[in-house]
Amino acid sequence: MLNKLMDEYLASKPDAGCCWFNHKWMTRAEFSRLADECTEILRDSGFMAGQRLAVLMPNSPMTLAVILATWRLGGVFCPLNEKTGELSLLKTLDLLKPFAVVLSESVNAKLESALKESSWPCVRLGNESLTGGEKFTGKTQPADDYDRTLAVIFSTSGTTGDPKAVPLTHANILDNINACLEHVTDLQPSDSLLNVLPNFHAFGFTVCCVLPFVLGATQVIVTGFMPPSNVIKAIQATHPTVLLLVPTMLGFAASLLERMGVKLSGIKLLIAGGDRYNPKMDDRVTAAFGVPVIEGYGITECSPVLAVNPNPSVRKLGTVGPALPRFELQLRSEAGELLTVPGEGVLWTRGPSVTAGYYHAPEINKERFIDGWFNTGDYVRIDPDGYIHILDRVTDIIIVGGFNVYPQEVEAVLSEHPGVNMAVVVGMPNDISGEVPKAYIVKKEGADVTEGELVKFCKERLSHYKVPRSVEFVDSLPISSTGKILRRVLRQKEREKN
Repeated sequence: MLNKLMDEYLASKPDAGCCWFNHKWMTRAEFSRLADECTEILRDSGFMAGQRLAVLMPNSPMTLAVILATWRLGGVFCPLNEKTGELSLLKTLDLLKPFAVVLSESVNAKLESALKESSWPCVRLGNESLTGGEKFTGKTQPADDYDRTLAVIFSTSGTTGDPKAVPLTHANILDNINACLEHVTDLQPSDSLLNVLPNFHAFGFTVCCVLPFVLGATQVIVTGFMPPSNVIKAIQATHPTVLLLVPTMLGFAASLLERMGVKLSGIKLLIAGGDRYNPKMDDRVTAAFGVPVIEGYGITECSPVLAVNPNPSVRKLGTVGPALPRFELQLRSEAGELLTVPGEGVLWTRGPSVTAGYYHAPEINKERFIDGWFNTGDYVRIDPDGYIHILDRVTDIIIVGGFNVYPQEVEAVLSEHPGVNMAVVVGMPNDISGEVPKAYIVKKEGADVTEGELVKFCKERLSHYKVPRSVEFVDSLPISSTGKILRRVLRQKEREKN
């Protein structure tokens, strides 16, 4: 489905620009040839409909070509974050059981060796072109494990530290893209979108990688946000009209532009998502980018955009706007009782953009999906105009610069330390990244352990964004009458300090 729309886009104006990367534009015809080569290699290697292809590559024309090639053959694209760590990646691959693993030229040899030792076939690809020597040697899986409706599977750590995967169909993603185009009124085929959000992030994948093809627009590809100066240079060189960034990126970019004494021009839309936007940043960001931010809200399970302010003229600062078309909303109590709208409560939703359930996870599905309704885990207020105010998270997830951190995973690592009796991790407000993990530790009796020692212990075992930025030693933790640790109490105490 999506591959046909992408191919129609490429065929419609072959000499027109498709994407900018590494200081030059690639035409639609040039990109089409790259996708054709990828498709041929995959087909000749035995890749078939329903099989999954795991990909660890930064944003690049090659990544887009692999997406299209995978879909042309009826396969499922599975983007992964190489910084997740070897152990987590191997667990995820055991869950996904891909045909092969595609690595970029920059993936370190140690990780490639670990993958091969675990018997996962690997192939390395460049960011812009094929040399002709690429060959996929894949693993076939049982035919009853194939699902030809799936387009992509996003993976993350679950609450236990084990991987959790969100499968999205072509219909899910296409509905979400169409809903965005209906709702965000200023998007046009003449636009050029900045593609810097990582493709393993649902916001980056759907809105930055795929939406431009459906819209008929071009995209400016930057492999990563750091250092921010590279992104600013790309914007100055190409003049994209639509920027999609997480609030952390906005803060870094605004600070850099202030130091440079530069204000950007030609930007029509500045859209923030992936984390809560601090309204106190608004004047600085507007001055630096020349337009105000329109804030949105999404969740991977919703493909991912659920709500967004439609345009700057009707935005409500401090809200994520109204829901996109075809999303039904409910407010419920934490016990699941239906509440009235407008009002406050846990946000539940359903609609054609929402996944049918987690990949091979029936127990989690029973908790989060009931009668077609999905529990977002977010506590919100919906005002009389339908605008959504994000108040808190009922789930324990911490969002660090747009990346999800499950505290149970961090707590499991901390609990391995011989001096730790009990560990609880919560999100602490941070002006740059939105939140950072903070650990509350109850020491074992007689243990002599320091904050620095525990931070170092975590750095050796976790991705950098999951490592606690601070550790507080306590004698006890707030516990409910049922014996559950009250994380919300700890989060509230942190907010009261700021």
